[in-house]
This record gives sequence, structure tokens and C-alpha cells, in this order.
Amino acid sequence: MMRTLDKYVAIVPVLVVYLILFLVGQNVPGMWQLMATLLFYCAIGQAFNIFLGMTGYVDFGYVAFIGMGTYGMAVTVNTMAGSWLGGYTIFLGYIMTLVFAGLLSLAVGAVALRLRGAYFAIATIGVNEGLRFFIEGVGLWGGSEGIIFMPELNQVLGKEAASAMATYWADVLVIVIAVLAAVTTIAYMRSKIGYALTALREDEDAARVMGINVTKFKILAFMTSACFAGLVGATAWALKTPYVFPPEVFEIHYTIECIIIVMLGGAGTLLGPVVGGLIYGIGKYVLSVVFPGFQLLIFAPLIIIIIVAFPDGVVGGIRNKVAHTRLGRFIL
Repeated sequence: MMRTLDKYVAIVPVLVVYLILFLVGQNVPGMWQLMATLLFYCAIGQAFNIFLGMTGYVDFGYVAFIGMGTYGMAVTVNTMAGSWLGGYTIFLGYIMTLVFAGLLSLAVGAVALRLRGAYFAIATIGVNEGLRFFIEGVGLWGGSEGIIFMPELNQVLGKEAASAMATYWADVLVIVIAVLAAVTTIAYMRSKIGYALTALREDEDAARVMGINVTKFKILAFMTSACFAGLVGATAWALKTPYVFPPEVFEIHYTIECIIIVMLGGAGTLLGPVVGGLIYGIGKYVLSVVFPGFQLLIFAPLIIIIIVAFPDGVVGGIRNKVAHTRLGRFIL
């Protein structure tokens, strides 16, 4: 039992950060939306890190899984409201989210993960854009008009509960998803899955020669990461803002933000996505207030400076320095 607890001791700093963000949002007037935004960045960074951090593969079409998660919840609420299963609509929506994101990741991973480097990146961009234009072109799930399901959500939850979901509980659920992603990350890191993924990240050909089924482990990491992305989309987008439009949910800049967050904090580290999400979210917010209209012009070189100063990310750089100290066991 103690060994099992010791295995997860590195998650303590992550939980502390999430708790602080939650308490600040609850107790400081006017800070909840900022804290919710930071939690969203941390959560999506945690989800993306499971794939990018452990395999070294950069998925430029990652937002497709967030979008499919959003559609999974939207379609379920829109369809099930008023039915005899109406009381289980949100639960069924999450199940459908996992199905949508899981099936898409399995289909994409089975093909794209046979590619490497720039070829993999290009293929994933094509998937994201192709899926968006397919939905719009054939009129699937409302096509380019999307789905507006606020009336259905009110019917399922009631107006007061639906309002509370949009303004508070969706953000709380994002914290839960982020914690689950962190637990999954550390479970993978401390198991043969993590060792196999580390081996293929360092040298895929050597890992294959050693007998590691690299395709199986890449698809496992890919699907796990995609499912968490879908859960974030279903919660932070579908339940918080009860509508879904293809141009918004398949906007590629969300993928770029995921990459920046993971690289800033430290790819392949447990605390890295949290630190990266805080740096990115706070920096973006402060610059948008102080230098409105010029925030991106200033923020871009700042990010470059941080990445040059910490090539392994902020947490990765710190971890390398304290790896052989007592503090090292808390920084994974």
C-alpha cells in the first residue's frame, strides 16, 4: 500500500496548484473566469502531454478530438432531451464523447502513426481540416449551422441547474478531468507503458529491435490523450457554452496553444503542463490588458526566449538540476 502511495507522491504539487486556483477563484471577487481559463489551459496541456510528452510526436490536428468531444455531448443532449433516458443525458453524453474521440483517434492513429516527423504532422493537419469540411459539406450534425442546444440542456437539467453548469460546475468538472489526466500520466510513467514510450521517443528503431511493439504503445498513448481532449471539449465547450459550430471547435490555434503549453512547461513531465498553462494563460491575460492589440506581437518573442532559456521546459530544466535530491521525487 505504501509503495502504491509513494508511486503517486509526485502528483501532490499538481493537486496543490489546482486547489490554489480553485480557492482563488472562489474567494477573490471577479477572479473566477480567469482561474477557469487557467484551469482549461492546464487541463488541455495535461491531456496533450500524454501523447506529445511520452512519444515526441507532434499532433497538429489535436483540436479535432476536442471538437469531436464537443459534438459527442451536443448530439447526445440534443437527441436525448425529452426521452425516457433524459435523466442520464449528461452521463450518456460523456460516454458518447469517449466513443467519438476514441473511434476517431483509432482510425487516425492506425494510419498516421505509421508516419514520422513532418509527414505525421502534415497528415494530422489534414485530418482536422478534412473532418471540419466534411461536417459542413454533407450537413452532418447541423452542418455549417452547428447545434444550439441550450433549450434541451434547460429541459434536461432545469434552468437554474443549467445556468449553474455553465457558470460554475463545468469548470469544476474540468478540474476533475485534469486530475484524472495527471493520475493517468503518472500511472503510465511508472509502468511498462511509460518505459516503452520513453524508449520509442528516444530511438524508435532501437525500441523496435528490442522487441517493443511501438505501434501498439503509440496508439494507446494517442487514444488516451484524445479521449481526455474529448472530455475537456465536452465540458469546457459543450456544457459551458451550449452551442457548437465547426469553424470554432476545429480552429487550429487551439492545437498551437497545446503545443506551446507543453513545451513551455516541459514535455514528458507531470507538472510541466500545469506550469506551462499558468505561464501561457497569465501572460496572455496580462498582455491583453496592458497592451491590447499588441499582446501577440510581444508574447511571441517572450515565449521564444523562455524556450531558448529552458530547452527542456521550465519544469524539465528544474527536474534535471534536482534529479538526485529529495526534491527530485516530487518533480516528475
